[in-house]
Amino acid sequence: MGAKFVATSLMKPGMSLELRGAGVTFGGGLVGGPRKEALRPIDLVIAADTPQILAVVGESGSGKTTLTRLLVALVRPSMGRVLWHGRDVWRLDAKEFREYRRSVQAIFQDPFGAYNPVYRVDRMLLLPAIQFGLAVSEEAARPLAERALADVGLRPAETLGRFPHQLSGGQRQRLMVARAMMLKPAVLVADEPVSMVDASLRATILESLWHMRHDTGMSLVYVTHDLATAYQIADRVLVMRNGEVVEHGEASQVIRDPTHSYTRALMAAVPPPDPTIDWGLEKQR
Repeated sequence: MGAKFVATSLMKPGMSLELRGAGVTFGGGLVGGPRKEALRPIDLVIAADTPQILAVVGESGSGKTTLTRLLVALVRPSMGRVLWHGRDVWRLDAKEFREYRRSVQAIFQDPFGAYNPVYRVDRMLLLPAIQFGLAVSEEAARPLAERALADVGLRPAETLGRFPHQLSGGQRQRLMVARAMMLKPAVLVADEPVSMVDASLRATILESLWHMRHDTGMSLVYVTHDLATAYQIADRVLVMRNGEVVEHGEASQVIRDPTHSYTRALMAAVPPPDPTIDWGLEKQR
């Protein structure tokens, strides 16, 4: 049985990013090795016209990243379909798929694989702005790039003109966020978007994403292992384990009163903020 999750009851027909019985299986191949069910069949609807923030939480290997790659069409479903406005993503023509790519943007956890070391980072911002029709030239695109950089706490004068290796991991991560935000997508799929920045910048980026939801009507799929930020910014929480959705619901309900044993275990693993509480570390020495 696949898990059923609908992000909003106000969704208009077709105006959504949808997984319908979609699952992903790896392995097998020519030698007939064992197959791994990375994502069990799932029904998931994310409204593109009624903005919400959906937090996807779970441990490493739970299927979170496979889910994100399925949503942004970086991996084909082994079963089921991925639908954009009611149409199968993998059957869109070139023009339609290009619009889908602009409307459904992704930010991934690893910023190092997203950059071509030959080009300056300007290219990562200016070229998409031109390709997706936000500007007619690099000169016209530059103010858009500068505004996006400032929104994530980067100084344009200290960022533009540099090569990727001249930026820190945190700066590269924020650059990826700026690029996605500049395109003003209908849905942003963010896989651990603040994993490589410190606490103060993490708050800046999350606040920017939260405001985008209200200012531009963007829906956000926020993949994280951090239950605290999931509770703070998400409308709903979806909990995954071993490629399967084990719990979903309103963020306050799931975090405060989890019904599944795995969700309760995740909550129990969060250290209490009270410094007077004994964590039992001395006994483990």
